Amino acid sequence: MKKVLLALMLAAGTVHTAQAEDVLHLYNWNNYIAPETVKNFEKSCKCRVVQDYYGAMEEMLAKLAAGAKGYDVVIPTGFAIPPMIKQNLLQPLDKSKLANAKNVSPAFMNTQFDQGNKYSLPYSFSTTLVGYNDKKIKELGINPSSWAIIFDPAVLAKIKGKVTVLDDSREVFAAALMYNGYSANSTKPEEWKKAQATIIKAKPFWAAFNGQSYIKELTLGNIWVAHGYSSDMFQANIDAKAAKRNFGVAYGLQKEGNTLSLDSMVVLKTAPRPDLAAKFVNFMLDGKNASELTNMIGTGTPNAAAAPFVKPEMKQNSAVFPSAEQMKKLQQLTALEGKALRDLNRMWTQVKTAK
Repeated sequence: MKKVLLALMLAAGTVHTAQAEDVLHLYNWNNYIAPETVKNFEKSCKCRVVQDYYGAMEEMLAKLAAGAKGYDVVIPTGFAIPPMIKQNLLQPLDKSKLANAKNVSPAFMNTQFDQGNKYSLPYSFSTTLVGYNDKKIKELGINPSSWAIIFDPAVLAKIKGKVTVLDDSREVFAAALMYNGYSANSTKPEEWKKAQATIIKAKPFWAAFNGQSYIKELTLGNIWVAHGYSSDMFQANIDAKAAKRNFGVAYGLQKEGNTLSLDSMVVLKTAPRPDLAAKFVNFMLDGKNASELTNMIGTGTPNAAAAPFVKPEMKQNSAVFPSAEQMKKLQQLTALEGKALRDLNRMWTQVKTAK
């Protein structure tokens, strides 16, 4: 009798499998959502959030292209969206379930990466810059406002073994290109070669390529200079203060220019729970919830409704909210495909294997 009842339930679809649990799987940058925000979302939709992290866009794209499944929402940077659309990885957003989409500032909508926002809606933005141990860098008399702090051997000789750069080919090459006076999006072979030579010359002075644990290393004082994201430097400084270190983690934009990353929320075509995915996207587009990203994580917000909730000291942080003049020197990285992408990957491999 029990077997008959089970068969009837299966036929009716009333037996819930493990995948039908109320669990949202989020694939995101590390330290890119406040724990309190996750708890509030779980409480509001009576579900559980499981997070997985990546350290670079290339890592995320490679994993999904290789067939990784099980994620509902991913937070890609702008230039990663076109290849995700081209590979048929994303499902169109159901705007009827996203009433809070109206909160996004028009300045961050309809970008070149997703005209009409068919697949993505803005989450937050950050700048890629240099964070540093304020005490050590002051003692050594180093000017941190130039990319020379991670590329000039004469400067690096003072901090050898105490510097890390992101394990991210696009960001490291972009910094080297800007240091040499070129566009961060240049694909001219001669400019790429000069940037590569700059990187290879500086590499012996670096402790590591590190996109995952540099916050901790800065906080512990194991490294003095890190190439990374403004939100991570914000967190490192908070951690240093909490640990009552005798130094702070300072950060600021470089005079030659920096990259700006506008990260967005997308729902994968293979999402196990697109219903929860829509609830999460709409939840994060609420002004108060969006403001937590800025107040607790240190990111800029493209959400106009968040402004009243953003702390005044955050609005005054130029690395988080650059001035109009500084914005002119910020560049969003564009998508690389085909030969350009293959060439960059080849040059990056040469960088990694260079002695």
